[in-house]
Order: sequence, then C-alpha cells, then structure tokens
Amino acid sequence: MQETAVENPYGLGALIQNGDIIARSILLILLIMSLLTWFIMITKFFDQRRQRLQAIAAEKEFWDAPNLTDAIGRLKGSSNPFRALAETGKQAAEYHEINKGRLSGAIGTSEWITESLQRTADTVISSMQSGLPVLASVGATAPFVGLLGTVIGIYHALIAIGVAGQASIDKVAGPVGEALIMTAIGLAVAVPAVLGYNILLRRNKGVQERVSHFTHELHAYLISGAKMGLGMDKGLASPVGSRPAPAGAR
Repeated sequence: MQETAVENPYGLGALIQNGDIIARSILLILLIMSLLTWFIMITKFFDQRRQRLQAIAAEKEFWDAPNLTDAIGRLKGSSNPFRALAETGKQAAEYHEINKGRLSGAIGTSEWITESLQRTADTVISSMQSGLPVLASVGATAPFVGLLGTVIGIYHALIAIGVAGQASIDKVAGPVGEALIMTAIGLAVAVPAVLGYNILLRRNKGVQERVSHFTHELHAYLISGAKMGLGMDKGLASPVGSRPAPAGAR
C-alpha cells in the first residue's frame, strides 16, 4: 500500500506563507545575519591563509636579500602587510637620514622609525580585525532576535485561544510551532557565528604575532644593522652579506 505524503501545516514553509509582517521581518533579519556571518567567515579564512603564507615568505625570503630594496621587492602582493611595514621603515629611515640635521635635536632615529612602524602596524592589525566585531554581534544578538519571534508566536497562540474560547490543539499548534521555529533559527544563526569568531580570532592572533615580531626585527635591523634574535645570538654586531643592509647604510 503506497503511503501519501502529508504536507506539514506548521513547518517553515507555512510560516513564510501564512506568517504576518513581523514574523517575516524577523526571518529576513535572521537570514541576512546568517548570510553575512558565512560571507565574513569564508573571506576572513582565505585572507588569513594568504597572510600566513606572506608571513612565511617574509621570514624566509626577506632576510636573504642583498639589500633592503631587493628585500622589499621579494614581498609580493599589493595588500602584503609585511611589505607595507618594510616600505614604511625604509622611507622613515631615509627621511630621517636626509633631514638628520633638522630632526636629530628633536627626535632620534630610533624613536622616529618606531613611531612610523607603529602607525603602520596599528593600521595592519586593525584591518585584520575587520569583520570579527560583526561575528561577535551576530553571535550575541541572533538568539534574542529568535526569542522575539518566539514571543510573537506565543502571543498569537494566546490570541487564537482567546478568540476560540478554548485551548484546542489546532488553535495552538500553529503559533507555538512558529515560536519554536524562530527559536531554532536564531540558535542556528548564532552558533556558527560564535564558533567562527573564536576560530578566526585565534588564527588572527597568530598572524598578528608574526606582524609584531617582524616589526621589532625590522626596527632593530634599521637601527643597528642586525636582525634581532639571529645576529645577536651569534654575536654579530653588523649584518652579513646575505641580509639587507640598513637604509641609511646604502
């Protein structure tokens, strides 16, 4: 005997078709929040992957160049944060060297380069954090948006009971089902946003640490001509031929 499929009168499709303007608006808001969450998570994942590869390339290739100009040329990509830092450091060192007589009395070379690199590093780190506040906001507010739909659904159930004069299952099932669907959708939007935020934040922290290390090493190199942590461990006071020369020494 062939079974006949019975359409669910209390499912999501029925909610979209029969729901009022408030229910549909809440569903639309949750849909937008979900699409925005997944868009940010996917784009940020690939951005962080690209930045990690750029960090590895900077650690391997930058310090093997014969001079600073060639080292900067090895850092590929228009949005490469390490290239931006290297160019800033080079420009700051050259500018201070050119205007040494005018700036030396007011600000030293180390402080000048430090301020220049710090501004660029702050900009780079700020750009890496873009999108994460949106994920945090979605994760925090989506359950409450779903809860609003739940409250509206229960309100409709109470109205149906009041109009009918009795709490029959056919009068209550629809609005209560609407309320439960709203709660479930709110949680379905919030959970990926919270998980994505925590994962991306952890991955972001690793890239930011690489940017910070590169900034300190570049600063030490532009000032002393030695890569911090490598030349000092070997007792080198000046760079060997395989490392880029300081900007002022070219």
